[in-house]
Amino acid sequence: MNQRTAEPGAPVRNFSVQLSPTPRGARLARLLATEQLRSWGLPLDPARQIVAELAVNAATHGRVRGRDFRLTLYAVGDTLRIEVTDARGERLPEPHTPASDAESGRGLLLVEALAHRWGVSEERFPRKTVWAELRLASPGQHETVAR
Repeated sequence: MNQRTAEPGAPVRNFSVQLSPTPRGARLARLLATEQLRSWGLPLDPARQIVAELAVNAATHGRVRGRDFRLTLYAVGDTLRIEVTDARGERLPEPHTPASDAESGRGLLLVEALAHRWGVSEERFPRKTVWAELRLASPGQHETVAR
């Protein structure tokens, strides 16, 4: 598959951190991503919602005792790529519509709705990476904010 590459000279920024696969680690992923995006001068939303959903999934469904999950952010040109890698390569995520009275199970539907693209990369067993990409506003463009 052909993919568009960043223009020469486009700034490339990245951030990566390993976190414990716990609710605390998932919350820390969201907080660290928020601060990193802020330091890069990038919009916080919807990126922090996507980070929160992917990190919770890694801590809940990708948890392996003694193995961390990794959050990585890449900003290249007009694209922000969010990656969350966990140690459960045999459990590939699939969005599904939960029962109307279910209290959970909508995270990937949210990611699908917020991201411009998303997917899963199978890596050397036993890992997988769930990723999502957002298009960033070009300088001079303003994004519409729903209130």
